[in-house]
Amino acid sequence: MRLANKVTIITGAAQGFGEGIARLFAAEGAKVVVADLNADKAQQVAADIGDGAIACGVDVSNGAQFQAMVGRCLEAFGDLDAIVNNAGTTHVNQPMLDVDEATFDRVFNVNVKSIFHSAHACVPIFRKRGGGSIVNIASTAGLRPRPGLVWYNSSKGAVITMTKAMAIELAPENIRVNALCPVAGETPLLKDFMGQDTPEIRARFVASIPLGRLSTPEDIAKAALHFVSDDAAFLTGVCMEVDGGRCI
Repeated sequence: MRLANKVTIITGAAQGFGEGIARLFAAEGAKVVVADLNADKAQQVAADIGDGAIACGVDVSNGAQFQAMVGRCLEAFGDLDAIVNNAGTTHVNQPMLDVDEATFDRVFNVNVKSIFHSAHACVPIFRKRGGGSIVNIASTAGLRPRPGLVWYNSSKGAVITMTKAMAIELAPENIRVNALCPVAGETPLLKDFMGQDTPEIRARFVASIPLGRLSTPEDIAKAALHFVSDDAAFLTGVCMEVDGGRCI
């Protein structure tokens, strides 16, 4: 019960990494807001978790909706200890000039601007309570880019820099900011990362990972658990690779 009585928000929690994080946090004693653009799937996950979990439909690229989500958390649980900014999107693997402006805007709004909204909604609460934890889900794409994903790579590079900049500014107020950099995993975004999902392309992706497999939601959830737990009380500004050696 490493998160006993902690109140947490996980965005993009209806599936993939976010769902894995929400389920593990709840198992470790946290109260959890399962937040996702897909409100119905978020409700299913929250109902399956049971007591101590609520669902919230939210578009994280919309500041008013982000504020409303945090307000619902406070109404339900009376506090907020940590937020995991997991919601993300990508564009299909393709030459960079083939990605249109609307797709570029969507990628940066969801992956980057959402953290701006998160800070505006959560940092004032953390300041009042004397501290808090922010975990941003970045990517190995921001450290060791793959071709065909230029704008996605760039958005995750921004997340890594934002994490470090936020960490140094907020440290005097005991607000810790860290990031996870997962390698590609078995999530709904995998097909877009690869361009198409064939045994040959999948084999090439796996071959780039020294430990010989893709990441899983459990891998990412365990790392997020560490950052939010009191075990990581002296960690801030850390962008940890959860990648089976991909970035070596």
